[in-house]
Amino acid sequence: MNGTVAGLHRYPVKSMQGEPVDAGQLTERGLTGDRVFAVVEESGRIGSVKHPRKWGPLLACRGRILDHDDTAAGVVLPDGVELAAGSAELDERLSTLLGRPVSVLASPPADPILERADPGVPGTVPQRTLGTVVVDETGTRITSNTLAAASAPGTFFDFAPLHLVTTASLARLRRANPDSDFDPLRFRPNLVVDVPDHEGFPEDDWVGRTLRIGATVRCRVVVASPRCVVPTLAHGGLPADPAVLRTIAREHRVPVFDLGDLSCLGVYLQVVEPGPVRVGDAVTVE
Repeated sequence: MNGTVAGLHRYPVKSMQGEPVDAGQLTERGLTGDRVFAVVEESGRIGSVKHPRKWGPLLACRGRILDHDDTAAGVVLPDGVELAAGSAELDERLSTLLGRPVSVLASPPADPILERADPGVPGTVPQRTLGTVVVDETGTRITSNTLAAASAPGTFFDFAPLHLVTTASLARLRRANPDSDFDPLRFRPNLVVDVPDHEGFPEDDWVGRTLRIGATVRCRVVVASPRCVVPTLAHGGLPADPAVLRTIAREHRVPVFDLGDLSCLGVYLQVVEPGPVRVGDAVTVE
């Protein structure tokens, strides 16, 4: 399989809108500048729009990297005001936006917890949940899991440090449901890979294999990426669309570890050999 990097995206503050980049560095901690900050409440729970009733306003904010070493970020709030990540003023504004005290941190607390709401779509809830489950006051099942299980310690990733989707998979879903917009930004990938000569879901065959990206980077494909409620939410000019998730559930369920057949799009990656990556780089499966 031959492909090309068609898009690179980083999300400097977890669960906020991010920014496209033309080039970057891939390390064991992912794409430089990606998820370097997160919003955290006093209980240690990490701000994640996988629990949209609680954290949904974060998607109205946008993070961007401010310096060349990818360690400083700014947050553009819904009213257009930009404040530095980690500043007391930003913490105060976000606490008001969310209705409870929160802070923007550059490293997770000792026992970080990630919450995920059950979207009520078949194939989107593991048959065996790897965490605790509670039912909130609205009757929604909320699963609490550990953070960054397949990532470097001290990072804010949900699972692994890189997420990839292909143009072929998005095109396949568009054919199945032409009334919905399967913009890649709905799925918050780091890499969008153009695979022009494939009709289905090419990344299904990559799990357990290695991708070479550009001249030096090699990444191991860990597992397919189970989808949650996030692609259905309104953000970045994309309208809310519950049909997006229902289409994936109908068209593409694949085995994920021992959790059963789940609704998936894209794959999670770990970096085996770090190096530079840029839009236009060749992608090959070893």
